[in-house]
Amino acid sequence: MLVEHPRGAAGGAALRNRLREPRTLAVVGVSSVLALLVGLQIAAFVNGFDGPLASLARDYIGTPKSMSVPWAGLVLALVGVNARRRVFAVFAAVGIDAVCAALRLLDGKPFTVGNGPTIVLTVLAIVAAVRWSGRERTDAVKAAALGALLVLATKVGDVWLHVTSAVRPAVLDEYLLLADHALGDPSWVMGRVLDVLGPEVYAVLHWVYIELPVAAIVVAVWQLRRVVPTGEWPSHYLVRTFLVLGLVGPLFYVLFPVVGPMFAFGADGHGFQVGNFWPTALPPIDRSPAALPFDAFTPRNCMPSMHTAWALSLFIHTRRDVDGSRAPAWLRWGGAFWLAATVAATLGFGYHYGVDLVAGAVLCLTVESALRSPERGWGAFRVRMVGFGAVVFAGLLLAYRYLAVPMAEYPVLAGAIVIGLLAAVAAAFHATWFAAAPRPAMVRVAAG
Repeated sequence: MLVEHPRGAAGGAALRNRLREPRTLAVVGVSSVLALLVGLQIAAFVNGFDGPLASLARDYIGTPKSMSVPWAGLVLALVGVNARRRVFAVFAAVGIDAVCAALRLLDGKPFTVGNGPTIVLTVLAIVAAVRWSGRERTDAVKAAALGALLVLATKVGDVWLHVTSAVRPAVLDEYLLLADHALGDPSWVMGRVLDVLGPEVYAVLHWVYIELPVAAIVVAVWQLRRVVPTGEWPSHYLVRTFLVLGLVGPLFYVLFPVVGPMFAFGADGHGFQVGNFWPTALPPIDRSPAALPFDAFTPRNCMPSMHTAWALSLFIHTRRDVDGSRAPAWLRWGGAFWLAATVAATLGFGYHYGVDLVAGAVLCLTVESALRSPERGWGAFRVRMVGFGAVVFAGLLLAYRYLAVPMAEYPVLAGAIVIGLLAAVAAAFHATWFAAAPRPAMVRVAAG
């Protein structure tokens, strides 16, 4: 009989404990992120499009791709430092941005900002890790890591959109068009509504749509406002959900490639569209849908709607503060407005079908259930909720793909089922997390 040597058992336990140490986890995490960025940069170089490291380099010394994301990352990082250092960091970032913007304008390049916050965020992380100590360093490094992850996630996301068009040359929009008849073709309806409302409403919705990270940072800063004075981090906050959704959701883009109504059925299809129908007229029902060959550069990023998933997570996190108390009115109304405006934009701009939004909402509630209140553990309540959401999500995608024709032929019944499933997941989510939820835990960061 083989008996494990006690010293071997002790060594194995010591190794496991070593792997659980914060410093070891940090090294593993940073190494994994660097490996991912290098791998994606190589893939981008081979396939002839912009990679994450090249895009990041321009944030430092070139023309940043986004004006708001670098600033959002810096603002998130500043929750981990005191007021004096926040002021100094903001003034430094503004000064650097002003100089870089002026040099670009003198060189005849377009006006943009973003170099300053990127540089200051990097310096802040390095100085905190090297020169500070105790809780001061721990809070600053953790907050800086969150800000950096937000910036890097957008870089990875941009590359992934190129990957979706490269690996999936055909799209499944004809199936979603049929499935969307069950919901009353909301993209066509909202497209016409926005045409009537005019350019002012369009401009507001467009700003809301592209500035979702800014709204998320406002909510996140509110949730993390007590970190410096108390040394306590909430056990769960919006940034965690945003990042996990961004990791999980886009995987389905290559499993269910879709470009959206304005491309597949509108004038922006670059010659690959079925016809110029959106938003003025509905295409005829095709009872023999097929994959539609499409161009090599339009992202296949509709199913599920990640804008809906992120906006819904923002809405959920504006209902209550991290300590379980009722959130202030301005935050609750802001979250509701952002969700409503995002839904209107995703449909009214022709970026998504209605069924995309339903799938995105179910995905959000499922991921949020997996992350929420980690101190409560993985009891039957969480397994039941996550399992239910995952089954509904999978069932919706399978129905959209293989039952699209029956959904179009029996739209009232199919629509009632789709909306009923979404309502059931929402009701189960509320019953699990809001109806009788205990007070959320705060995590005190140990100094050292």
